Amino acid sequence: MAKNPPELEKKELTAEEKRKKVRNEIISWILIIAAGFIMALIVNKYVIIKVEIPTCSMENTIMTDDRLIGNRLSYMISKPKRGDIVIFKWPDDRSQNYIKRIIGLPNETVTIKDGKVYINHSETPLEEAYLKEPMEQEEEMEFLVPEGCYFMMGDNRNLSDDARYWESKYVPLDDIIGKPLFRYSPSFGFVK
Repeated sequence: MAKNPPELEKKELTAEEKRKKVRNEIISWILIIAAGFIMALIVNKYVIIKVEIPTCSMENTIMTDDRLIGNRLSYMISKPKRGDIVIFKWPDDRSQNYIKRIIGLPNETVTIKDGKVYINHSETPLEEAYLKEPMEQEEEMEFLVPEGCYFMMGDNRNLSDDARYWESKYVPLDDIIGKPLFRYSPSFGFVK
């Protein structure tokens, strides 16, 4: 029977080589875990945002206690549009994040009268199929949205603390953090 050439024979590892192999394996796992942790931090800081809804101001679109995931990159290449639901820094206290629907765009006039919203003095009210119920607002209000800013309102108009009542009425584009994508608790589904 022919003997295998020496280079093909299995070589027994010395105790030092075994320790070195185990140490290298541990280091590689630590690096993988650290890279995963760093990636998660980057994604959470720059790509997604988690939001918990504390009030009923967006019902029936978004319910109280819903938990949402939003996309921070939504407006990197496009501008927010009327009707978009957005996550933003509340103008009266920028440490708090709010979620509302964009009603007024930059340089528009938003008029609220007889429970309806009108844009730029149109004769026709804004179509708002997403509203929970008709708005019960007797007082006529008018807002001129400044350049680079947006006017926000909740879908549950009768119980929404929105731009109508804030001290600082308008949200600058730079304070819009992102757009909610989907609900992950208590149920799962996309936000429309």
